[in-house]
Order: sequence, then C-alpha cells, then structure tokens
Amino acid sequence: QVQLVESGGGSVQAGGSLRLSCAASGFTHSSYCMGWFRQAPGKEREGVAAIYTRGGSTYYADSVKGRFTISQDNAKNTLYLQMNSLKAEDTAVYYCAAGGSWVGYALAPYEYTYWGQGTQVTVSS
Repeated sequence: QVQLVESGGGSVQAGGSLRLSCAASGFTHSSYCMGWFRQAPGKEREGVAAIYTRGGSTYYADSVKGRFTISQDNAKNTLYLQMNSLKAEDTAVYYCAAGGSWVGYALAPYEYTYWGQGTQVTVSS
C-alpha cells in the first residue's frame, strides 16, 4: 500500500523560505512521476512541480519557476520541495502525490493516484 506523508509546512513572512518533505513507502515499481500540488481556499487544486523518479526530469508551474525546486533522495524515499522568495499567494495546503511511470501532463492532478494528507503553508505579507 502506497503511503505519502508530508511535513515541513508552517508560517513564514513574505520573502522567506520553507522546505517541504514527503516520505514515501509501499511502492512496487522503481519509477514514478511524483509531484507537489497546492490548494488555496475556494480554488482548485493546482500542480506546482513534478519529477520523474527515474531520470529526474522536472516540471514547474510558471508561477513558481525560479523560486521553487523539487528534488528527491532515492535512498531515503523522500521527495522535497524547496520554496524560496515566498509570496502571500503561495499560501495553500500543499500535497504530495504519486502517479504512474509515465503521465501525460505532469502538473495535472488527475494524472496522480496516490496523495498525502497535505501540509499547510501560510505566507504573511
């Protein structure tokens, strides 16, 4: 059974940084597309960043390019999202997700099967 557990959320002032972690377990294959998504109150869930665990190709939403970095530590089965230069509009619940070995659009929530419980990120201006 695949399990994803996020951590690292919190409150920070605009311009600050946070690093989110996602501990993954229960995978039966060696290659997945994994992503970070976020959902603000009253808004749809949106893709933030994604990475293929084999090969390391990465994808970012335009709104976070140059500020956020997705990475993985395969030895620890952990996915990270380093968030710098945070803005008030980055405030949301952030979710870690895992999809198949290949997905059509890496930032689309419907491509992903497994989801974590989410972690709150609040950025004050």
